[in-house]
Amino acid sequence: MDSARRSAPATLRNREPILAVLERVVPPREGGARVLEIACGTGEHATFLAERLPVASWQPTDPDPTSRASTDAWREHLGATRVLPARDLDVHAASWPLDVADLVVCINMIHISPWSATEALFRGAARVLPPGGLLYLYGPYRRGGAHTAPSNEAFDASLRTRDPSWGVRDLEAILAEGEKNGLVLFEPDGIVAMPANNFSVVLRRT
Repeated sequence: MDSARRSAPATLRNREPILAVLERVVPPREGGARVLEIACGTGEHATFLAERLPVASWQPTDPDPTSRASTDAWREHLGATRVLPARDLDVHAASWPLDVADLVVCINMIHISPWSATEALFRGAARVLPPGGLLYLYGPYRRGGAHTAPSNEAFDASLRTRDPSWGVRDLEAILAEGEKNGLVLFEPDGIVAMPANNFSVVLRRT
C-alpha cells in the first residue's frame, strides 16, 4: 500500500491555512459533522483535516482509481480512523455516496474540469446539504474579470492549452451559480485570501 501513496507539494503549503478556515466554519453537530469531499486527489487533505476538525466522518471521492488508491494508502499509513474508504464519484452523477452531508469540500477541481462539472457540483451539493450546511471551495479565481496575479494568468493560459474547457473561473460566476442552487456566501468568512494567490470560498445552503 505504501507504493500507492502519492504526494502533492502544494498540500503541505495550503493544508494549515485551509484548516484555519474550516475550524471557523465547520457546522456544529452532535457527534461531529459528516463531510463529503469531491475530487480528493492524493488524499492528503482528507487525512490531515479529518483528524483535526470536529467531524464524525470524512468521505473522500474521486473518479480516478489512482487517486482513490493513494487516499486509501494514506488512510492506512496514518491510521486516519475518521476517513472512510475512498469512493468512485464523477461529480456529474445523479446520486452521490452520501445522501446527507453537513459539509461538502472541493479543493482544486473547478479550474481543471469543464464548467459542467462546476454546475454539477453545485446541484449535488444543494441536494445533499441540509439548510445551514456548507460547501467549501479552494482554488484560484479571477475577480472582477481580471486575474489576481500574473502567475495566475500564466497558469490559466497553460490550463487552456492542455484542455480548452479548463481554466481559472470568475469568482462572480461561481457565486451566481451558487445562488441558482440556494447556496449563498457564508458570512463573515465567505471569501478568504489563501497562499499562492488562491481563495477559500464558503457557501451556505439556504
